[in-house]
Amino acid sequence: MRSERMDEFVEQVRSQSDILNVIQSYVPLKRKGNRYWGCCPFHNEKTPSFSVVPDKGFFYCFGCHAGGNVFKFISLIENVTYFEAIKLQAEKLGIPLPERQRTPQEIAREREMADLRKVNEMARDFFHNCLTMTHYGEAGKAYFAGRDISPETIEEFKLGFAPNAWDKLSTAFTKRGVKQEFLLACGLSAERNNGGGLYDRFRNRVIIPIADERGRVVGFGGRVLDDSTPKYLNTPETILFNKRKLLFGLDRSHRAIQQAGYAIVVEGYMDAISVFGAGVRNVVASLGTAFTAEHCQKLLRYAPDIYFCYDSDEAGQKATIRALSIVRDTGAVVRVIVVPDGKDPDEYIRKHGADAFRALVKEALPLVEYRLQYVLKHVNYDTLDGKVKALHEMLPVLAGIKETAVRSEYEKKLAQILLLDEGVVRDELRRYARGAVAEESAPVRAPIRQAVQQQDNAIRRAGRIIVRMVWQDVSLIHHVESVLPLAGIGDPVQREILLFLQDLSNQGQAPDDVTAAENLSEDAAAELSRALVENLGGRAETEAYNDSLKVLRKAYLNMLFVEHSRKADAYMKAGNTAYVDELNEVMKIKDEMDEL
Repeated sequence: MRSERMDEFVEQVRSQSDILNVIQSYVPLKRKGNRYWGCCPFHNEKTPSFSVVPDKGFFYCFGCHAGGNVFKFISLIENVTYFEAIKLQAEKLGIPLPERQRTPQEIAREREMADLRKVNEMARDFFHNCLTMTHYGEAGKAYFAGRDISPETIEEFKLGFAPNAWDKLSTAFTKRGVKQEFLLACGLSAERNNGGGLYDRFRNRVIIPIADERGRVVGFGGRVLDDSTPKYLNTPETILFNKRKLLFGLDRSHRAIQQAGYAIVVEGYMDAISVFGAGVRNVVASLGTAFTAEHCQKLLRYAPDIYFCYDSDEAGQKATIRALSIVRDTGAVVRVIVVPDGKDPDEYIRKHGADAFRALVKEALPLVEYRLQYVLKHVNYDTLDGKVKALHEMLPVLAGIKETAVRSEYEKKLAQILLLDEGVVRDELRRYARGAVAEESAPVRAPIRQAVQQQDNAIRRAGRIIVRMVWQDVSLIHHVESVLPLAGIGDPVQREILLFLQDLSNQGQAPDDVTAAENLSEDAAAELSRALVENLGGRAETEAYNDSLKVLRKAYLNMLFVEHSRKADAYMKAGNTAYVDELNEVMKIKDEMDEL
């Protein structure tokens, strides 16, 4: 159970949160009467169906049916839990989170992580200042200029430079009181072999700060200015820095990924910076390691489609195939952006420009098409052995095609190219499918919602009006109950809301958005939002309420009419005289229905 202090904290955050200001920081809205409208940030649409009613404190999308209060919006747009959304909003408002009793181990670990993040932030500023404000950074500026990295992009990513000195950072930070163990734990420094102090890990390199999804600096990448090795040097694994879980740029790109409906994955952070600087913001990069299942799951939280854009050399092609094998069984829609000329995205943009790269994105190949081109390019299928090898390399991809018609077309296409009988291709595919290990990946929910055509009728609309009126005056629930029992509400979601409001009324409490969000199911919370956001069709509230109550009463009577008619029929067939009472009840119900 939540404590009283936590309840007070949540109420303080809620009372100081303006839902209109919060949502307008993400979504352009236009006012129409007492409502604001805009294009939904949770699904792709051109005609605005997303509405906010500030005085009610709710939003609702009539396309994908997302709805709720300000915290629900933040949780959806930032892909965090409901309570994490409250904490995020509290941070923005400067409201401290009530502390719970923590173990000494938890306190020590949290303190250590906070200290390391602080040191990383200091290091980011140190490297950035070295680049932009001192003579040490001239070589770094020249390097970035040579790669067409603009001053605006340098500022956006806080790019920096590590001076060509053994211990410039280590000495400066030690003098500022930073403990040596922090420098070692952050991977910024290393111990000299002779035990004579520390030396800097990053020297004479341009520096790229690496942040987690929340924008907190967790490590650094350094690139040499010449052809010396290692070309790239990353922070070693620390309690903050885990390459298998981090995607460079995700803190900046996740909203663009949501809006576009897909993420572009490139090999390195310089590619990501170049693509981002070209105006394509939905881009991330893995950090010198293969694309992992953890990376895939992170991206699928934001969008269902993943576009890979690795280098077009042989190593990049192989990395693409490895990545595709990771993603293939997750349910993601996978495409590959093919960069010609043997270039990486960074080189291609510098040579051909941002518009040319955007054109490549539009021409991205579906997974099967890319795999087919790759196999045909790398396998000599003039011989029988080559045909068999090419066929077997295509089988895993063909087996992953769910649509029968699409799979059949690729079977025909492959048979024609390899000069094989279609039946041979089909038989081999069946044999592969039977022998494949059936390992289902855990489903990963993509936060990009789809527009859903919900069935609506007069009864559901009437139910929403009743919900709306009872929300505004919870004492009305007793009047509703006098007309029909709440158990007689046919729609289970609306019934859930009204029973919730009944409980509040019995406790003498008025409803609020936070209590509703914490007690209602996802569907019920969305339906409540819709009830409060929808207009009444030009009717006065009292008229709408009375009309809606009649509609629900009639639906309830109709249900009783059918129920008692069935009973009367069953009693008559069984020779039971109780059918007389049932017929009398049927007539009473019919008379009342005729009067409504």
